[in-house]
Amino acid sequence: MANNFRVSVKTIELKILFLTHSFNSLAQRLFVELTRCGHSISIEFDINDAVTCQAVELFQPDLIIAPFLKRAIPETIWRKHTCFIVHPGIIGDRGPSALDWAIMHDRQEWGVTVLQANAQMDAGDIWASEIFPMRFARKSSLYRHEVVEAATRAILTAIVRFQSDTFKPLPLDYSCPGVLGRLHAPVRQLDRSINWQQDKSLTILKKIHAADGFPGVLDTLYGESYFLFDACREECLTGRPGTVIAKRNNAICRATVDGAIWIGHLKQKNNTESTFKLAATMALKNHLTDVPEISFDPFSKEPGNTYRDIWFEQKDAIGYLHFTFYNGAMDTKQCERLREAYLKATERSIRVIVLMGGPDFWCNGIHLNHIERAISPADESWCNINAMNDLVQAIITTNQQLTIAALQGNAGAGGVFLSLAADYIFTRDSIILNPHYKSMGNLYGSEYWTYLLPRRVNESHVKSLTQNRLPIGALEARNIGLMDDCFALSPIDFKKKITQIAETIANDPNFPVLLQRKVHQRQVDEQQKSLQNYRDEELRHMQLNFYGFDPSYHVARYHFVHKIPHSWTPRYLARHHHL
Repeated sequence: MANNFRVSVKTIELKILFLTHSFNSLAQRLFVELTRCGHSISIEFDINDAVTCQAVELFQPDLIIAPFLKRAIPETIWRKHTCFIVHPGIIGDRGPSALDWAIMHDRQEWGVTVLQANAQMDAGDIWASEIFPMRFARKSSLYRHEVVEAATRAILTAIVRFQSDTFKPLPLDYSCPGVLGRLHAPVRQLDRSINWQQDKSLTILKKIHAADGFPGVLDTLYGESYFLFDACREECLTGRPGTVIAKRNNAICRATVDGAIWIGHLKQKNNTESTFKLAATMALKNHLTDVPEISFDPFSKEPGNTYRDIWFEQKDAIGYLHFTFYNGAMDTKQCERLREAYLKATERSIRVIVLMGGPDFWCNGIHLNHIERAISPADESWCNINAMNDLVQAIITTNQQLTIAALQGNAGAGGVFLSLAADYIFTRDSIILNPHYKSMGNLYGSEYWTYLLPRRVNESHVKSLTQNRLPIGALEARNIGLMDDCFALSPIDFKKKITQIAETIANDPNFPVLLQRKVHQRQVDEQQKSLQNYRDEELRHMQLNFYGFDPSYHVARYHFVHKIPHSWTPRYLARHHHL
């Protein structure tokens, strides 16, 4: 059906209102893409019908798009305005657990459908659809990659059709052979439940993958109820099914009937108090005294299937340092371990170090959940930001290698500035960057951003990037010099491209000149103003954020960690309030 929807028409500027539960990864990607197309975008969080109706009245949109909704659009709106609903399912799929069921039912391909809001949820006329092959991966990863990519293509197609005078959306018709989706019920925890005495590792992984991000799989550990997240397979360890047989950094290893799996994160179920995700070893700290710590050497070769969040690969004169931290957050110990691995890499006989990050995220800065959990969140904030600074400083001051930051996934806050510490920065063209801190209670930020950012962009861009609190795309980042280049490549092809770039640099006959030029520039910069001075100035601001009389950072962090629903849409998103 999707192939019959091709329409070519000149794009004209539209006023488009986003109605969305939150400004999530899909909403941000669509904001960047549609702004790039010249459309005027305003955003309203779906708080209640009155707020939604007011937003429509103020903005008077040509089109309404709902990238991520948890309830129906009011009838008074969809009867008067065309409303595109982005549904993460194939044509005919209906219900709130589309991707969950697709994973649990081993669908080989899945899709995204853009349909028009009407009286029935997910049953409106179809404007566009896209299909993608399914990976065996976490739901959150599939959403951030395949779903976001397919939804972006589908929305761009639907908008072109909306602007044409000839295209008519197709009604949902279950008698059509190509309509393979069906109405399904929400996935219940009963459907996700794990039988540790019967379920094999693959079955357990599939259940946890299908619930990753939200809501997790409800299970019991040490007599208490927890939601399980962030699982991967273990190839070698075995034990009595259901028991915790090992721990490693943030994760626990739990035996199955045919092996074991690692679980990286837990969220305790509490019917009276708000809880949030924590590293499994932190959540179960009081129960793991007798559980053996099975260490992992990031420099080991061919470790097989196991849990690892930092690892290093060397190919000739190039070293690739991977760090895959859940949701891109880095706590104090993770920063310290990554810095240690990086420094060991610099001691090797290599010319180029490529900082690969992870496939889902490059980095999102300090770990707000673990800070919230600390006895003193202010003290832990201070420790975490200093550990981040130590890591950034190690990269900036590297004088034996040239460094490349290869952004496979999105980056935010301190994670963006971590990438700026590298000599070269390359990204996939689909990634989204949030190079600012202000949304977290006017946090000033550190990671040497006051040194690193002006090296790459002019003063006006420094101000707009840090003050506007809006995401930017890789193309925009490249155009202003924030990144060196971006590539419209698949994840696999992007890695191949990075390898080619790294090999070109490493094999350049002028490599010694390039390295000496870098070292000389660092010496000149240091004479003009030392790195320590930049750090001290930034940390004076951060100290006020953490320990000062203004509690904005602590309030904002609490709301973020506990996922407190928005009571209003931030004005920098809701442009209709400024008209």
